[in-house]
Amino acid sequence: MENKALVIFSGGQDSTTCLLQAIEKYGVSNVETITFLYGQRHDIELQKAREIVTELGVKQTILDLSVIKGITSNALMEEGAEIGQNEDGLPNTFVDGRNALFILYACIYAKSQGIRNIVIGVCETDFSGYPDCRDIFVKSMNVSMNLAMNFDFVIHTPLMWLTKAQTWELADKLGYLEFVRNRTHTCYEGVEGGCGKCPSCILRNRGLEEYLASKDESSKNV
Repeated sequence: MENKALVIFSGGQDSTTCLLQAIEKYGVSNVETITFLYGQRHDIELQKAREIVTELGVKQTILDLSVIKGITSNALMEEGAEIGQNEDGLPNTFVDGRNALFILYACIYAKSQGIRNIVIGVCETDFSGYPDCRDIFVKSMNVSMNLAMNFDFVIHTPLMWLTKAQTWELADKLGYLEFVRNRTHTCYEGVEGGCGKCPSCILRNRGLEEYLASKDESSKNV
């Protein structure tokens, strides 16, 4: 259906902001979420995801894709592994094929429900260097899924060209700044409230500081 959307949802800042925007656009009864277990060591985000969808009154489907843990290795799925960079320059938290799998399974589920709009919170403005967060990748997946399933999906990436500060601004405009700030989880280390040191925490905190500073400056100039 044209007026329904499926949000790929992790319980993090970005996907929660996308969910809130989708609810505003399509209406809460027309939005669903899909969440993936893939062996991530920061599984606290799964708890946050369940709490958020329950509070917002949105349907959540959870799929177990942890089979990939047996065929690929990275710091995001290895308890105690030190977060850094691989020899190829990519962060060692990059999970090969993760977003490709997420989009594939989201589309399979969405077609079964007659949902054409898929929302994913990837971004290549402020990001960790993951190749599967790029606009060109998502567009290629959109074409491939339409061809593979003979179904007219539209994959939306509302954060693609936003900085983290602008993503915080979007959450604020939606009326959920404190909700996103206090209820979501993005820390790779799985620390409640964030470790403040991992790349994900640094991006999140720096963006929030930039947005709050600009908001404070704007209020002074009014």
